[in-house]
Amino acid sequence: MADPRVTHSFELYPPRSAASGAALPGVIDTLAATQPEFLSVTYGASGSTVAASLDLVRTVVERTPVDVMAHLTCAGRTPAEITATARRLLDLGARRFLAVRGDAAATGAPTGLRTAAELVQLLHRVQAERREWSEATVPDALAPEQQEDRARVAVAAFVNGHPGARSRAGSLDALLAKQVAGAELAITQLFFHADDYAAFVARARAWGITIPIVPGLLPVTSLARLRRMLELSGEDEPTDLAIALEVEPTEEGRHEIGVAAAVRFAEALLAAGAPALHLYTLNRTDAVLDVLDRLGLGAARAAAASKEPK
Repeated sequence: MADPRVTHSFELYPPRSAASGAALPGVIDTLAATQPEFLSVTYGASGSTVAASLDLVRTVVERTPVDVMAHLTCAGRTPAEITATARRLLDLGARRFLAVRGDAAATGAPTGLRTAAELVQLLHRVQAERREWSEATVPDALAPEQQEDRARVAVAAFVNGHPGARSRAGSLDALLAKQVAGAELAITQLFFHADDYAAFVARARAWGITIPIVPGLLPVTSLARLRRMLELSGEDEPTDLAIALEVEPTEEGRHEIGVAAAVRFAEALLAAGAPALHLYTLNRTDAVLDVLDRLGLGAARAAAASKEPK
């Protein structure tokens, strides 16, 4: 059983249909009842889901006391567009951001920002401009109440290197640049081998990266979904999990296989020193709640007011 002091968080994405949109408030309530550190809200390439993402951020803020982490991308968007969106998110009550470069849409829209590190800097400037600064106040000199209220910026990390990076060193340089720009937390993209996390953290620390590195994990309950995740991430296939999902004939059995594998994975990550767990939900609750319950985190089953049907 995990240390109950370990925190957890969840990722949500804007609904893609009327049915999923109708179910999402119940999903939010159920996840919020486990007392996560935050609920993160994704953001489409080149701002393709901006309206839906803003609506979802508003829903989380209005329905729950949980901090919301709003994702922002910069590829294919101008600094003015990003600034306007960031201001709207701050006005809605977002006090956390996940700054990612993202992928530009095929149109190749203009952008003045090339990296996530530059986006981190922009987000800090946007918030600074919203305040009435006195004399030459700088971020390091903020009063305690201002430090508490300022937006916190997280960034993405790639345990086995960014698919587009020329080398692992390039990925580490990029993460260090994000830290220098003001990032306070890194959340990993999906990976499937716990030893890779421990090795990555060791390399990052040797590189001078000191911010917490939280692993992201997804309980995978179907072979098709696993293969889609591997296609997107470029990660090596977890062979045992893939075989077990392939030969299991029932949905209930595949659910159990995916949850049990995620619990073993999480336990290994926590044993390797992971400070928290970030769970990708695919806007569903059953698998992630089962994982939390078996880990002894979040009082998942006892606290949840409702459950989304499988």
